Formats: sequence, structure tokens, C-alpha cells
Amino acid sequence: MTSFSSRFGLGLIVIAAASIGASAAPVAPMPIPRPAAVRPAQPPIYLRDRIAALGRAFDGRVGIAVKSVDDGWSANWKADELYPQQSVSKLWVAITALDMVDKGRVRLDDRVTLTRSDLTLFHQPIAAKILGGGYTTSLSDLMFKAITTSDNTCNDKLMRSVGGPDAVRDMIRNKGLGAIRFYDGERSLQSRIAGLTWSQSFAIGGAFYQARNALPFTVRKAAFDRYVADPYDGAAPSAIVTALARLKRGELLAPASTARLLATMGNTKTGKNRLKGGLKPGWSLSHKTGTGQVLGASQAGYNDIGILTAPDGRAYAVAVMIKKTAAPLPTRMALMNNVVRSVITQHEMTYSGSYTL
Repeated sequence: MTSFSSRFGLGLIVIAAASIGASAAPVAPMPIPRPAAVRPAQPPIYLRDRIAALGRAFDGRVGIAVKSVDDGWSANWKADELYPQQSVSKLWVAITALDMVDKGRVRLDDRVTLTRSDLTLFHQPIAAKILGGGYTTSLSDLMFKAITTSDNTCNDKLMRSVGGPDAVRDMIRNKGLGAIRFYDGERSLQSRIAGLTWSQSFAIGGAFYQARNALPFTVRKAAFDRYVADPYDGAAPSAIVTALARLKRGELLAPASTARLLATMGNTKTGKNRLKGGLKPGWSLSHKTGTGQVLGASQAGYNDIGILTAPDGRAYAVAVMIKKTAAPLPTRMALMNNVVRSVITQHEMTYSGSYTL
């Protein structure tokens, strides 16, 4: 081979090697486009402004949340703060019980016996039957009474029968319900709010009231104020309406359990002139009330939450939660009535093109 040929051949080898080296070099991966963030659906302007006006005008610390079950938008007023739930928290006990039914861990017809050691305080209509010598009933009956009549003893017995407060807290966490707390039951909660430590002797007659009244006012006020500032059973209205919307859509429980709970909530006897007072003919409400202790002129916790269903089947989750107020009861009820009326007005404006106030 001539010198030229040798140099030419060597050049080809070098070029080829360089080409191979270039093709073998690591290539930077193409960036994977990220999906655009999904913007939450915007609430209708009328309802957004009306909810804000109602919240602003109320003489007290109130949170209001409305969520469209079907369209996903929310209209809120100070709805991300924690508000005392009081008996609203009975809803989470019922969901925990039904979730365990769905998983085959308990049955609603399981029998339980209540004795004097199960008595709580405040509203407990079942106490008369227990004091008559004990009372045996089913988990289904306990749940129905806890939701529809807000019986504290029924609720606490149901809670203990399905695993206690830890089971309820586990359900809230596992289902991702968000900013919702659950305390240790009515006896522990109400005693702490009052500045007392629970004694079972408080459960009968007026013993709890006597013990509470015997405390110095400064002690009661300090305990009351601590609760209002950081409620042990606190929940954000925004989290509650999201949970209610998921319940209505069948995302929290099996179909039969969902239907049972919504029907039970539809039979609630308490709070006839809270949210329910704003209904129009053809509309329905499945709801749960909550009412807290009073100190002086102020009450900590006056609530109603539920699912409002239109005649056409569209639904809205609603929560009105009053953290603290001295406003008269008719004023509080009027606020709740007006929130519901505003939702109905917005629905009629959206779907029928006309509305009546």
C-alpha cells in the first residue's frame, strides 16, 4: 500500500471510530412535558358574592362552605379555619361504623347492651331506658338515634363498639378527609371545654351542671377560650363539604351503606330551622347539626352541615359553622336559612333561567 493509501485508510478508520464514539455517547433525555395544573372550577359569581356578604354581615365568627357535588366548584367564607364541630362529629362515627360493615368487620344487627356506665351527658334520650335496668339494642339503632336525635350516649356506645376514637381518626386519615379532628367522645370533650375532668357521677341528673357551676368563672373562661382558639374537635367547613360531596358520589362507602347513611341523615329531627328552614318545595336535605356549650352570652359551636338536593337531582354540600357568637338564635337560624336560599337561587338561575326569592 502506498504512503497516500495508508494515510487515507487510517483517516477513514479515525473518522469511523469518531462516528461510532459519537453515536455511543449518552444523549440527554428529552424533557417529559408536565400536565398543566387543573384549575379548580370557579364558583358562580352570584353565589360567591352572596356567601361572602352573609358571612361578613354576621355578628360572630362563622365559616360557610358550599360545594357543587356535580360540578366541583366551591363558594366559601373563612372556610379553611378550624371550627368546633360538636355533634357534627357524629357523622364521622357513623361513617366509621358503616365502613367496618362494608369490610365485614361488624354487622349493623350486632347486639349491644347499655348500662349506667355508658351514660354520657347533655342530650341522651336513651338514658331513661338504661336507667330502667339496662337496654339492649343493635348497632343500627344506635347509629340512627345518634344521627337523627343526636343522642350522645348512643353515639359514644357506637364509637366504642367499632374501635373507639382511634378507629374514627384512622378512618378520617385513611380516606383522606383532610382538616377534620376527632376527640375522645362526648364525656371527655365536654368536660375539658368546661374545665373539668370527667367523673361518671356527672352522667345522672344535674351533677355535671353543679360541678361546672362550682368552678370559678376564671377557670371556666380560660377553658372555654382555649377550646374556641384551638377546638379539640375542630374541622374546616371546606373539608366537611368535600367529604360530604364524596359521600354523595359514593366514594366513601359501598352503595348500600351510602344510601343508608343519606336516608338516616334525611330523617334528622334536630335543627328544623337551621339549614332546613331555607328549603323550597321539592328540595331535600340530609344533614347533621352540632350545638356547643354556652358561657355568659357566648356559645362555642352552633352548626349545621348537609347535602342539599334539588328536584332535578343535582346536589350541593353545605356547611355553616359558627365558632363563637352572642347573636340571638333567630339571627343564627336566619343566616343558615339564607345560605340555603342562596344556593337554591343560584341553582334556579343556572338551570331554569328564572328564579323566585
